[in-house]
Amino acid sequence: MAVKVRRQRPRRRVCWALVAVLLADLLALSDTLAVMSVDLGSESMKVAIVKPGVPMEIVLNKESRRKTPVIVTLKENERFFGDSAASMAIKNPKATLRYFQHLLGKQADNPHVALYQARFPEHELTFDPQRQTVHFQISSQLQFSPEEVLGMVLNYSRSLAEDFAEQPIKDAVITVPVFFNQAERRAVLQAARMAGLKVLQLINDNTATALSYGVFRRKDINTTAQNIMFYDMGSGSTVCTIVTYQMVKTKEAGMQPQLQIRGVGFDRTLGGLEMELRLREHLAGLFNEQRKGQRAKDVRENPRAMAKLLREANRLKTVLSANADHMAQIEGLMDDVDFKAKVTRVEFEELCADLFERVPGPVQQALQSAEMSLDEVEQVILVGGATRVPKVQEVLLKAVGKEELGKNINADEAAAMGAVYQAAALSKAFKVKPFVVRDAVVYPILVEFTREVEEEPGIHSLKHNKRVLFSRMGPYPQRKVITFNRYSHDFSFHINYGDLGFLGPEDLRVFGSQNLTTVKLKGVGDSFKKYPDYESKGIKAHFNLDESGVLSLDRVESVFETLVEDSPEEESTLTKLGNTISSLFGGGTTPDAKENGTDTVQEEEESPAEGSKDEPGEQVELKEEAEAPVEDGSQPPPPEPKGDATPEGEKATEKENGDKSEAQKPSEKAEAGPEGVASAPEGEKKQKPAKKRRMVEEIGVELVVLDLPDLPEDKLAQSVQKLQDLTLRDLEKQEREKAANSLEAFIFETQDKLYQPEYQEVSTEEQREEISGKLSAASTWLEDEGVGATTVMLKEKLAELRKLCQGLFFRVEERKKWPERLSALDNLLNHSSMFLKGARLIPEMDQIFTEVEMTTLEKVINETWAWKNATLAEQAKLPATEKPVLLSKDIEAKMMALDREVQYLLNKAKFTKPRPRPKDKNGTRAEPPLNASGSDQGEKVIPPAGQTEDAEPISEPEKVETAGSEPGDTEPLELGGPGAEPEQKEQSTGQKRPLKNDEL
Repeated sequence: MAVKVRRQRPRRRVCWALVAVLLADLLALSDTLAVMSVDLGSESMKVAIVKPGVPMEIVLNKESRRKTPVIVTLKENERFFGDSAASMAIKNPKATLRYFQHLLGKQADNPHVALYQARFPEHELTFDPQRQTVHFQISSQLQFSPEEVLGMVLNYSRSLAEDFAEQPIKDAVITVPVFFNQAERRAVLQAARMAGLKVLQLINDNTATALSYGVFRRKDINTTAQNIMFYDMGSGSTVCTIVTYQMVKTKEAGMQPQLQIRGVGFDRTLGGLEMELRLREHLAGLFNEQRKGQRAKDVRENPRAMAKLLREANRLKTVLSANADHMAQIEGLMDDVDFKAKVTRVEFEELCADLFERVPGPVQQALQSAEMSLDEVEQVILVGGATRVPKVQEVLLKAVGKEELGKNINADEAAAMGAVYQAAALSKAFKVKPFVVRDAVVYPILVEFTREVEEEPGIHSLKHNKRVLFSRMGPYPQRKVITFNRYSHDFSFHINYGDLGFLGPEDLRVFGSQNLTTVKLKGVGDSFKKYPDYESKGIKAHFNLDESGVLSLDRVESVFETLVEDSPEEESTLTKLGNTISSLFGGGTTPDAKENGTDTVQEEEESPAEGSKDEPGEQVELKEEAEAPVEDGSQPPPPEPKGDATPEGEKATEKENGDKSEAQKPSEKAEAGPEGVASAPEGEKKQKPAKKRRMVEEIGVELVVLDLPDLPEDKLAQSVQKLQDLTLRDLEKQEREKAANSLEAFIFETQDKLYQPEYQEVSTEEQREEISGKLSAASTWLEDEGVGATTVMLKEKLAELRKLCQGLFFRVEERKKWPERLSALDNLLNHSSMFLKGARLIPEMDQIFTEVEMTTLEKVINETWAWKNATLAEQAKLPATEKPVLLSKDIEAKMMALDREVQYLLNKAKFTKPRPRPKDKNGTRAEPPLNASGSDQGEKVIPPAGQTEDAEPISEPEKVETAGSEPGDTEPLELGGPGAEPEQKEQSTGQKRPLKNDEL
């Protein structure tokens, strides 16, 4: 028994440890349950949150607006965001950054960098020789990369969400344009890391919009496919998307709605910003013409004037969407000269004529990629702010050939709402109704490699091969495995983009490098030397295109197989039992486990009979890699080598899903095929004496990034620290400004109060002069030295002034409270006296109160009257400038003590059962009355003693009906001997709970 107890103790400790971990996790989740989404547009962003009790709500910024400009003003000692930064764009355009997302993931020679410089010449862009990218040079000491600026904006969006949710938030879903390539998506992820955000997913903004549309119209989706086209023209770009909605059957939740991205078309530079720039150029020309004879400078050379013109162009574009003409006017545009000019909608449309001609382009691209016709599209829905321009709607309506365009979606907030729904679905803290999302690959990705072939005996040549990993418009997230089965030594292969012929020449130049990564494998030859007697099954490279659309190479393995003798008779009983139990818990060796897997592994194997083919996908075996974890059901492995009974497809799955104890070890692994199922009949095992043993050796991988190198970890850590320092500086600045404002407000308010009658009444001229002098000195100090004062100094100065004025404020506040408190006390005294008088008039046979109880109440009433009269008389003798002796807290304490005694008697009267009238039969004596003296009755109840004047007031229930126990802070003491009647005792304590329930 002792041994058994000792074995159980560690288990108990483990159980308690697990309970403690679970409780800690629950507490951590309760603190950070909220999740957020950021719809990151070119011009503005929308932030949404989901938290318990607040489903899918748009966050209001500090100006109580639902969208916030994506603008940052960076100065030497302060930063501004949102609307504050937008107003600073006029004063300091060089330090105000906007539309910087157009530079993400782009090298210095990209055409978009030159376009940005032409649009905003006030910004100085410097060259980063390490990554071939650009930086914003704000001053000689300040420079920031586009990723760092975006990190600031994301951090600001999180602060808005946390203020709105009133709790910390770290998990977020961020929208990105669908045309972002791998370099641009990685840049956004790096910016989020700098901001300290955990990105649950980068979701394409068109997908988020489609998800929001489907979620709010879930009831309209059925098994019949519905094709919807979303035309999204925002500030910086235009995207057209064809989405198919349909109810599909899922393994987890049965029939569920699904959206599938079928076709995508886009124009990177067609948007509202380009229209505004055309208008700005037009207004600048008009202003120059008005000053033509004055030898004035060109307004285009003045950054402040151009910032004013761009703001006016934005307003003018909005107004012309609803009016035929409008007057553009700017006060003091340049050199204190006002500008005023009339602009018509016709002129605006002539300026943007070539832009309107590009409106149908994304529609045609989307139809081609979806392999659909317009007849198959049921509805065209407008999204984005620029679709409000009437000419855009007119051209689009003609292009799609529909009767009307759909406007039944919030064009500004749809993407943010869809993204936050996805955030809630991905978060472990919320449970939402499933909505299957099948996004599509826009840019195909393939693997290229070169190997030596022998075309004729003795004649060798090099052959270039291509294998498509992720095809255009194929679904993702997805995992793929490609197998190289003709290499026995170290080699390299390349990961590149596939056919980008659907992009125009200009889009190809903007796209950047079409080569992604060169993969160099090390250790292939050593793996073959390690297993000379095994048959090679190839070198398997595992790829993952995750939910964010980011490609990664998870691992590369060298796989070998051999046949081993199977002798089931030699298996021990313990081994058989272990295999059987393992199979019951979903082990990978049972046939059921294979059937329940979500998918199979998609492999692309180099076929021996491929000849000279170069086209991807020819004679390729395609399977899908499982994403659900499959437990290992093999028997305990022998010491050398390690055994494992998981099949190949399930082996890949197990390593993909976090079995780090086995999957991430680079050592060899042995696996047995499905033939080695322990639960098979023994006779069947004898018919299959041999089974396959699989050995897996991980191969070393060296990646050479070709499109845009990521920031090194040390540089990334420096950027994170830089942003944290800026945030800390901003918080300190806000705290100091708050302290300075509080001090300034106190000085002005107190100086004004000194002249008010109620303050002059309770203070002498000398006291007011002393306070006024101190306030004036503090005001002078704040103006002269307060600029350089620290937060601590400002708070100390405020505390000093408050201490000086504390007595004055106290006397005023007390006098304000006296009338109300004294009136309430008089009312209570009058009602208590009337109650006591009525209680004494009750006939002796019906009396329910004892003499002691009524005497106690009378004593408290008299003491309260005496205290009031004495205190008022003493207060009348004191001058108003002295500390009063009549205090509001003392009045409240007296009221509480008196009210407690009255409530005690009221409760007793309410819950006491009436006694039956005595019947004088056969000369018997009647029951003694309730108010009998101690000689006639054996029990007395002493009520709680009243409190002293200095006692703290005791809170009592406001209503009599809420009585759950006798009033008073002490329980009544019962006197009398064994002869006391039980019924009398019940009456003194009161049977309250049953009567209360009956009453309710």
